[in-house]
Amino acid sequence: MKNRAILLYGITNYLFGVSALVYLIAFLFNLYVPKSIDSGEPGHVAVAALVNLGLIVLFGLQHSIMARPRFKAWLTRYVPQAAERSTFMLATAIVTFALCLLWQPMPQVIWQADSTPVYNSMLVTGLAGWALLLYATFLINHFDLFGLRQVWLKFIGREYTHLPFRTIALYRYIRHPIMTGAFVGIWFTPVLTAGHLLFALGMSAYILVGVCHEEKDLVRAFGDRYRQYMRITGRFLPSGVLRSDKTINGLSADGE
Repeated sequence: MKNRAILLYGITNYLFGVSALVYLIAFLFNLYVPKSIDSGEPGHVAVAALVNLGLIVLFGLQHSIMARPRFKAWLTRYVPQAAERSTFMLATAIVTFALCLLWQPMPQVIWQADSTPVYNSMLVTGLAGWALLLYATFLINHFDLFGLRQVWLKFIGREYTHLPFRTIALYRYIRHPIMTGAFVGIWFTPVLTAGHLLFALGMSAYILVGVCHEEKDLVRAFGDRYRQYMRITGRFLPSGVLRSDKTINGLSADGE
């Protein structure tokens, strides 16, 4: 790819990826989208559950496989290094839209907020979880995480360098605030249906497994430096304080 084409590819996939995330949030809360998690004519519960589990597995496999260093090395044999993250964004957006549009409704209500204040509080809390996720991406460089920094540096002819992992703000206390936001976003809902519960359970399992693999990769890459960081921080909730904002020497943040 020429540099200009790589830049256009990165911008397009960034917008596609952000659109998929916004649609997913609206999908989960049944907000202003043509196909939401509880919309549509319900079919056989067992068939719906199997289809939906398959979609969750597809989402998890795409994220987990494409985040592994071995897959990245293979992928960059066919696409420019600068476009690798943008390609991940493209695949993520496709899988996310597929999950939302192919989801089979399971609208049986398990729990719902009966009063308006509780309903609104649960909705606001759930949306705040997604806001936390977005905020956490900016702490580690949102544009690097979503592939724009890589294609921009390629366009202007500068070499890409991995960002140092700086223990600032939320990262002084927890290692994965992005996933903390995701947990809040998928579990706090004013109406918990069977379909939403299945989604929340499946995605929670994926997050737990995915984070374990990610941390194993980081330990292999950075050894005792990352082990020390693990000892003084919590995975999803605070368990200690990293007292210095200085960069952990040699540790980079790919943010997968």
